[in-house]
Amino acid sequence: METQHQFQVIVANESHLSFAQIICDEMAASAKARGTGIAKRSPDYIQQKMREGKAVIAFNQDGIWAGFCYIETWSHGEYVANSGLIVSPNFRKGGLAKAIKKKIFELSRQTFPESKIFGLTTGLAVMKINSDLGYEPVTYSELTQDEAFWAGCKSCVNYDILMSKERKNCLCTAMLYDPKDHYEPEETKEFFEEKKSVFERLLRIKQWKLLKPFFKEDKDSNTPSGGGAGKIKSFFHYFFNL
Repeated sequence: METQHQFQVIVANESHLSFAQIICDEMAASAKARGTGIAKRSPDYIQQKMREGKAVIAFNQDGIWAGFCYIETWSHGEYVANSGLIVSPNFRKGGLAKAIKKKIFELSRQTFPESKIFGLTTGLAVMKINSDLGYEPVTYSELTQDEAFWAGCKSCVNYDILMSKERKNCLCTAMLYDPKDHYEPEETKEFFEEKKSVFERLLRIKQWKLLKPFFKEDKDSNTPSGGGAGKIKSFFHYFFNL
């Protein structure tokens, strides 16, 4: 029989510093298992976010660590990213990721009310969570152009793809919440539910198109190949730039 868990998701502080190492270990293990990239963070960096009140942490009813996420600011505070979302393998598929994302989103809105909140994800599940909060798919050009942010992608296994596309596209899908110009969460949620199968198919197409040139280069290093709209309020306009 599957155990039902209750979780507490709170703003992290100095009392949680000892959890930094396990959080980093789980981030690395998760990225390896999924075969996708993740910007590596050190325990010191995670602890800094806790001290600054820019992170949320989750525990189950027995006080066992269950999940984490933190806030990063870019372009002098114009942009905010909710980064490093991780849920312990023992507590996945129970709605905790959604609860953590909701809490870190609320903390971001409270702490940086004028900032645009953005994220990059390779997964449909996180896209759904973001859509429920009011995020919209956007092109990479609408994200921060802060060099420090993009430098964090260097540790990602897909970094070569990102650079081959001149930072205009990658396997991740970009999503943005603009406090000054946005749809209501009910609208973005409804749209995602209606078009979920289309998004899933487009994600597969995007992955195939972006990875294909690299597969060809692996087969024949002497014959490298590469692939290579006005702003309108359209999800499909934002979704891909292949």
